[in-house]
Amino acid sequence: MFFYQFTGIKIKSHQSVLPYFVGKIFFSILSLGFFMIFFSCNKKQENKEFIKENTFTNGVEGPATDHLGNIYAVNYHRDGTIGKVTSDGIATLFLELPSGSIGNGIRFGNNSEMYIADYTKHNILKVDMKTKKVEVFAHQPQANQPNDIAIGSNNTIYASDPDWSKETGNIWKITKEKGFELLEDNMGTTNGIEVSTDKKRLFVNESIQRKVWVYDITDNGEVNNKRLFFLFDDYGLDGMRCDDKGNLYICRYDKGTVVVLSKEGKFLKEFILKGKKPTNITFSNDYKLFYVTIADKGNIEKIKNIL
Repeated sequence: MFFYQFTGIKIKSHQSVLPYFVGKIFFSILSLGFFMIFFSCNKKQENKEFIKENTFTNGVEGPATDHLGNIYAVNYHRDGTIGKVTSDGIATLFLELPSGSIGNGIRFGNNSEMYIADYTKHNILKVDMKTKKVEVFAHQPQANQPNDIAIGSNNTIYASDPDWSKETGNIWKITKEKGFELLEDNMGTTNGIEVSTDKKRLFVNESIQRKVWVYDITDNGEVNNKRLFFLFDDYGLDGMRCDDKGNLYICRYDKGTVVVLSKEGKFLKEFILKGKKPTNITFSNDYKLFYVTIADKGNIEKIKNIL
């Protein structure tokens, strides 16, 4: 009788308590599951315009984050420039590129030097962050237009190289010793490119064909074992980045979203942006935020990374 009194359940001594408790536990599990699903589905996305519209031109691209958390992007106020935005949203001119050069993708190397894809002059530029000296790291006149870049082991650079008029493209491997080396030609319109978090795989997307490919990176920086990673049904693809967990974030140009795929190629989430033409993406150093360049607004959006 003590047990019955203690639990506050009025059950005659000859009745079994087992069905009651089984039912109560089952109901509690269902209730807990409901609330977990409800709150996870309603976890609010937080995003805002990081800087005001038209701070950059509609060619805003290639955001990259330095070790202090500053964001850099191309075409600040006018083409042929690099803008710097502090973590609290203060934008200034960082540097002017050489005459006739216009940047696209930006990445930081292993020693914090900045690399820029100069699509008009078919260069990869290298910037000394202390002196702001700009030099040609590699030049390839046969390239269509070096577009987005990614950096693998030993500071090896990988570049996408689309020919928009023919809806084709190439990918290049670039080193100081050998310059541009063609890895594959006659692809679709190669655009976004990224090296996986563990430096073992290379992701390349084709904007018009809406395909994302993945390759294995060999010890000498070559690629092999190409396979389809993901195929989208609609809208274009642009810049891509991996987070610290290996998930791949892809800008959906004209759709105004960023899609996240797991390292296994499974759909995880789609973030809705304010602008419709996201061109590229970078993360804060702790990966709690990501920043997206928006062509139709000439600005950058900041999104809380709820993943």
